[in-house]
Amino acid sequence: QVQFAESGGGLVQPGESLSLSCTVSQNIFDTHTVNWYRRNGGHKRDLIAVMNSAGRTNYADSVKGRFTISRDYHRRTINLAINCLKPEDTGDYYCNVDQGEGPVGSWGQGTHVAVSS
Repeated sequence: QVQFAESGGGLVQPGESLSLSCTVSQNIFDTHTVNWYRRNGGHKRDLIAVMNSAGRTNYADSVKGRFTISRDYHRRTINLAINCLKPEDTGDYYCNVDQGEGPVGSWGQGTHVAVSS
């Protein structure tokens, strides 16, 4: 089963930027859509950024224009660049992959982002 290791979170002030990274155990980018999820306060994971195998991206309205998803074949990573952070971006960030029927990998530990002044 595909496994993930997220990193890059931290405590930042509103308006600052962060770069999150997710190392994937297998090179599946040609066959799977890669996704970033966010969970706030124990609620379910919300899908916030998507990149399909062709490189097409899509974002939740709450992050559109501020978050950018990308992938690195050589490093086998899924990346999330976050700009103009807001307090409501606080949460645990996870990555996973799918082929159209929901996430198929084993969830990692996530990486925590806290936005506070």
